[in-house]
Amino acid sequence: MNIGEASKASRISAKMIRYYEQIGLIPPANRCEAGYRVYGGPDILRLHFIRGARDFGFSAYEIKDLLDLWADPSRRSADVKRVAEQHIAALEQRIDDMRQVASSLKALTRSCAGDQSPACPILQGLQQPDSGKREPSRRTGAVPRKYYPHACGKTNEVAGRCACPH
Repeated sequence: MNIGEASKASRISAKMIRYYEQIGLIPPANRCEAGYRVYGGPDILRLHFIRGARDFGFSAYEIKDLLDLWADPSRRSADVKRVAEQHIAALEQRIDDMRQVASSLKALTRSCAGDQSPACPILQGLQQPDSGKREPSRRTGAVPRKYYPHACGKTNEVAGRCACPH
């Protein structure tokens, strides 16, 4: 099947399928004589696995770890459980962080009259330097990055590929 059919079968956009190939989550697709990508049953199964992992909020590097475990018949379920438990802990931390942010914003909102006056405690609160009451965000973006080293010493996020010509 072509990439459009694979996209429909897996519920993953063609753009994301090409991205997953680029970062090494799926192997390079076979090509037909015209140069178009061709996908088979095992490719669709792998895409379903990736989609399921993404639905649970796993990052690309976590999915790479899970795919490696999935493909290893000698894997230990303890290793899979460890990845899942680490992900749960990260999700719970993000939930706690979001609750703190919501609580702070609710306090600012309660202090705002919401009338015709230009004075606004919400805007004043946003311009204030960090009071040290809450811990600053450790990161921006949705997931922490994990870098895989390559033999040449350079690293690249997720795929373990580097920019060196080999």
